[in-house]
Amino acid sequence: MDRAHPGTRRLERLNENLGAAAVELTADDLRDIDAAAGVEIVGARYPEHLERMTNL
Repeated sequence: MDRAHPGTRRLERLNENLGAAAVELTADDLRDIDAAAGVEIVGARYPEHLERMTNL
């Protein structure tokens, strides 16, 4: 899959997707999204030896 491709075939959808970059979320918005998602992130994404390889 080409990660540089925006994932749409129609110009109007591309413009709509690009408009999302202008959306600014407040701290309250983010809190509401977190609450609605109902997912708690626990632990590391990768085991420690692999995490070191990501250079993050």
